[in-house]
Amino acid sequence: MQTNVLSRLSSSLKSSCIQRSHLPPAVAVLHKRLYSSGQEADLVVIGSGPGGYVAAIKAAQLGMNTVCIEKEATLGGTCLNVGCIPSKALLNNSHYYHMAHSGDLAKRGIEASNITLNLGKLMDAKSTAVKALTGGIVHLFKQNKVTLINAHGKITGTNEVTALKADGSKEVVKTKNIMIATGSEVTPFPGIEIDEKSIVSSTGALSLSAVPKRLVLIGAGVIGLELGSVWSRLGSDVVAVEFLNSIGGVGIDGEVSKTFQRILTKQGLKFRLGHKVTGARKEGDVIKVSVENVKDPAKKEELECDVLLVCVGRRPYTVNLGLEEMGIERDEKGRIPVNSRFQTVIPNIFAIGDCIHGPMLAHKAEDEGIVCVEGIAGGPVHIDYNCVPSVIYTHPEVGWVGRSEEDLKNDGIEYKVGKFPFAANSRAKTNNETDGFVKVLGDKLTDRILGVHIIGPGAGELINEAVLAMEYGAACEDVARSCHAHPTCSEALREASIAAYFGKPVNF
Repeated sequence: MQTNVLSRLSSSLKSSCIQRSHLPPAVAVLHKRLYSSGQEADLVVIGSGPGGYVAAIKAAQLGMNTVCIEKEATLGGTCLNVGCIPSKALLNNSHYYHMAHSGDLAKRGIEASNITLNLGKLMDAKSTAVKALTGGIVHLFKQNKVTLINAHGKITGTNEVTALKADGSKEVVKTKNIMIATGSEVTPFPGIEIDEKSIVSSTGALSLSAVPKRLVLIGAGVIGLELGSVWSRLGSDVVAVEFLNSIGGVGIDGEVSKTFQRILTKQGLKFRLGHKVTGARKEGDVIKVSVENVKDPAKKEELECDVLLVCVGRRPYTVNLGLEEMGIERDEKGRIPVNSRFQTVIPNIFAIGDCIHGPMLAHKAEDEGIVCVEGIAGGPVHIDYNCVPSVIYTHPEVGWVGRSEEDLKNDGIEYKVGKFPFAANSRAKTNNETDGFVKVLGDKLTDRILGVHIIGPGAGELINEAVLAMEYGAACEDVARSCHAHPTCSEALREASIAAYFGKPVNF
């Protein structure tokens, strides 16, 4: 009789839209026992990047018997190992060095002499941060009883994943649901072979053994600008070659991009916009990069460098996952098509993160992992992609969310603009970090916030206030009338909102 009761309870929970994390403790425990008692997993997650590991933990917290299969030796995917985390460590510490070495600290009354760079220790600090965070995921898996298998996961049946281990052995895992969270990999550049020593991808650029005298970037998007900034601060002469006529990549507001380029140029970076790389060759220790003008191919030049960084983007990692055998097609960019619940053409096989449509952002993958798992548990599935922020972690930082002016013009939407410069913000002035501004875009008729764009100190933190406002459908007036602590850089966002609503800011 107890078995029948538990069976009915399990069935009821599966069809319910209530999140299991909100269930009474006694009921949640019973449900977890149900899932754990069988030999079949409830969910197998392939990949332990930001989307995969968060999804696995969330699933376990909702009572699912969860298995995560990861082919690399450490957890965390690209983001924690060779992406977001190590690059931010280098960006932060290289900025400190630059402040001391460039005389910026001296201007603030902090005088130091014989400033030297210990690149080894700089890299050690990066590695320490990475190790702590990847180890933290292992701890979270153990704490939440997520089973980890170190292997390449391949889907070999509708309810089966085979773990292909490095020693040649295999382990077959039976499961009710499968989630593909395999992320992305560096997009290769045709005709240029990466050796991760002198011709490097973003991975190699995070671990150079010496500061190159001359560095050429192929691409002036987020990755190129962040890593270019790191090595420029440490002493490299950096030139970025970009096919487009603007920097910052897709989605960045045009006015912000122009201001951004002007600031980075002042910092020492050089740009060849509207140009493309046609080839590269090594001559001894020198790399010669052939470049030509996009509009006029007759205009050619050759750039010489010690290190060439290829950063033309990333592509979905969907190799040897068993997709073809299962009849799961990929689009022209190698992405896995999914519906609004992240289901592939096979309803119990899901995909999230970089291997599906949308921006390749760690936080986007995390959100998708969480709501996908909640959907599997019977809950609602919803993400407003217009409220997913983007950040470039240079100095100053750049952050944005929602629509740009170019987007609104192209769609014929009537809008209003409120701007406020950090030069007029008391905290930014006090900190001598006055480059940049905040721009708020509001609907001309309803006053609803349509987009916020920030270039300036702490933009990556400030943008999250705008994200929250937009998630709740806030108007410019809502932010304008919200009291902000003084003196803070966040007051610039309030002033820009005041300007959008009332027509002009108070303090400028």
